[in-house]
Amino acid sequence: MSAPVRLDHAPLSAADLEAVARHARPVELSDAARTAMALSRKLVDDTLAAGRVSYGINTGFGVLSHVVIPTDDVARLQQNLIRSHCVGVGPPLAEEVVRGMLLLRADSLARGYSGVRPAVVELLVSMLNRFVTPIVPEQGSVGASGDLAPLAHLASVLVGEGEAMYDGRRVKGGAALAAAGLHPLVLEAKEGLALINGTQAMTSSAALAIRDAERLLEAAQVAAALCLDALKGSLIPFDPRFHAVRPHPGAGLVARHLRVLLADSAIVASHVGCAKVQDPYSLRCAAVVLGASVDALTHVREVAEREMRSVTDNPLCFAEADEILSGGNFHGQPIALILDYLAIAMAEVASISERRTYLVLDGRVSGLSPFLARQPGLQSGLMMAQYTAAALVSENKILAHPASVDSIPTSAGMEDHVSMGMTGAVKLRRILDNVRRVLAVELITGAEGLERHRPLTSGAGAEEAVRRVRRHVAPLTDDRPLSGDIESIAEAIKAGEFELASILGEI
Repeated sequence: MSAPVRLDHAPLSAADLEAVARHARPVELSDAARTAMALSRKLVDDTLAAGRVSYGINTGFGVLSHVVIPTDDVARLQQNLIRSHCVGVGPPLAEEVVRGMLLLRADSLARGYSGVRPAVVELLVSMLNRFVTPIVPEQGSVGASGDLAPLAHLASVLVGEGEAMYDGRRVKGGAALAAAGLHPLVLEAKEGLALINGTQAMTSSAALAIRDAERLLEAAQVAAALCLDALKGSLIPFDPRFHAVRPHPGAGLVARHLRVLLADSAIVASHVGCAKVQDPYSLRCAAVVLGASVDALTHVREVAEREMRSVTDNPLCFAEADEILSGGNFHGQPIALILDYLAIAMAEVASISERRTYLVLDGRVSGLSPFLARQPGLQSGLMMAQYTAAALVSENKILAHPASVDSIPTSAGMEDHVSMGMTGAVKLRRILDNVRRVLAVELITGAEGLERHRPLTSGAGAEEAVRRVRRHVAPLTDDRPLSGDIESIAEAIKAGEFELASILGEI
């Protein structure tokens, strides 16, 4: 079993989150975190004992923050807060996203600025380790005070309410806890608010999307190499001298990968000195376009991982200064913007991929049989696979419209600017699914196209990629339904079979 992810104030990475959310890596809470939480909790208790009015501890919320709550009702206030904010609708978020939320919420609270008891985080950690996963509806967050509704549905299970998945079944929250040998909490002052103020739903989605996008970008480079050689494209645009004088890191990296994948290709050697002067942009500019998305992902990862080590609820307890301060760390704008940025960057990956597929299937351009059909006319070959890619690319154009440019006031105008980050997160997941299938079409097309040049072979890396395509998809000898082939390659991309380290390590 992997060593646990330890909540000890060290930064979490997107890879850490994926290991917990998707691969069941255990989590543990450090003694240092327990000590920090105890100090901030004492500040909350002292505030109540002294009768000081402090937002969220003994007041109402949002526009009702002027209402002071009697001490006897403070615990009930937290329960009411969770219940009233469980307003999510629509299909549930993927279990992996919710597990990521549990990890991020636990880590943020464990940093010792939220005023919660260690018992709150201990239960979050136990739910992760015993696979109690709250049911969290996808819709209902405007990303203002973070993800209020999604986090309320998550928190409802901690108090024995709501619903959760446990042992493959959807059950009541209390029943899920009991089946896992856990007990619900009775929330104390500040704890309900600390559980639901924050960006953990959109940030969990962002972290998992980053990991998916990393694999997609590597698969895109592999697919580009296959189609480039199938089309007898030139490697000159990937000469390192071009990328030294326009030094965008991503473009230089992609160019190097394409050179490595196609190194010693007999197909490349077969057309050295040919009359063709330049290739279409989807070939000639492949490193520039894909490299821009690589650079975008680098920025997105940097911002997301900064958010992952942040404290995002309100108010915050600074025990060393004996102060509780109310601010706006919960606003989702930093994550909303990068979700939109990644959506645009990955939509472009699919867009240029579809163009290369189109070129390989156009016999007038490729010099191969139209649509790679063995008997054109009698057979349609891969013609309709390009239609699917085109449909998904066009859908992405709509989905890539940024959610973060929208805002709508809530809470009687107190929350007068919102981020719409969860809308961006939901759209991004669909875009990534579409990109995966578009790249699957290109990989199938590129493998088929390369094989039409036999006995000439491509570079060793490209040939390894062809072998991996053939593990799942047989050569096209006659017309057949292709939906299953596309989905099989899409799943292989998701599983990491077309990661560069994996492919190049096999040669």
